Amino acid sequence: MKLIGAVVIILATTWLGFEFAKRLSERPKQLRQLKVAIQSLEAEIMYGLTPLAEASEHIAKQMPKPISYFFEHFSNRLLTKQETAFEAWEESLKETWNLTSMLDSEREVMMQFGATLGQHDREQQQKQIKLTLAHLEREEHEAKERQHRYERMIKSLGFLTGLLIVILML
Repeated sequence: MKLIGAVVIILATTWLGFEFAKRLSERPKQLRQLKVAIQSLEAEIMYGLTPLAEASEHIAKQMPKPISYFFEHFSNRLLTKQETAFEAWEESLKETWNLTSMLDSEREVMMQFGATLGQHDREQQQKQIKLTLAHLEREEHEAKERQHRYERMIKSLGFLTGLLIVILML
């Protein structure tokens, strides 16, 4: 009976370690996807002259989850609610951000971008998009460094924590 309990504890803590490591490895991937989505938004708005709600809808169909959820919510809010682009952007971020593995620093970058969305002429808007992409690039680089530095350690720490608990319980 003790052996079964020990195995369960080790499996549970190892699983937790792998879940935390997965979240760490998902962040750079999601940042890459977010950059692609912003670039697609730029292309739709600047070159396709597509309305913001329609452009967001197209991006939502192209992107994988959870990034697609954000653009889907944003598009729906623009179409169904009487909100400004920033209000819809802000509310969509609040509704969907917890589904991502991204941090508050990325959320702040997205909030700053949303504040400028639809407020400027095409040239200024394009500059804001480039600035946002530069910030997301920096965040992605930092996320990759953290992943490489901590991923294996977190996995090992989960297993070793379970082992420590089992040893202390004996």
